[in-house]
Amino acid sequence: MRVILMEDIDTLGKAGVVVNVKPGYARNYLLPRRLAAEATASSIRAIEHQQRVVEARHARIVKEAQAHAATLSGVALTFERQAGGEGRLFGSVTSIDIHRELEARGHKVDRKRIHLADPIKALGEFAVPVRLASGVFATVKVTVQAIGGTPAPAPAAAAVVAASAE
Repeated sequence: MRVILMEDIDTLGKAGVVVNVKPGYARNYLLPRRLAAEATASSIRAIEHQQRVVEARHARIVKEAQAHAATLSGVALTFERQAGGEGRLFGSVTSIDIHRELEARGHKVDRKRIHLADPIKALGEFAVPVRLASGVFATVKVTVQAIGGTPAPAPAAAAVVAASAE
């Protein structure tokens, strides 16, 4: 039985692809869960039209995200935290802190799109990647200083936060 996938399914393919599956699998699993639709001539035309609309929307979103990434890449954030003698913080700087500071400066970014592998727990400068859209990243410079404004030397391993790419 030929069906059009409505959602990405790991074992079958991406949304919008026409695939052949066994009739029982389609009737009992894919169709009731609305993961697929029966492939008729009219449904194939409708899906192709829907894909063109989605691609146009995606291109517009990526273009806007690239413009936002250009402004966001120039942003440098500074946080003052209480620190010990070796440059380790008593607390940490998290993605929530970065999100709040970005919003205070007028940059709207979803908190979940700030890719911070672990909270920052040391003094120094860090490059924090922010995923704005599919394949569009901006890097925000985050500086963590001890209270009083005097930056302490950061450990060599904490110089850059690793980006977690998709």
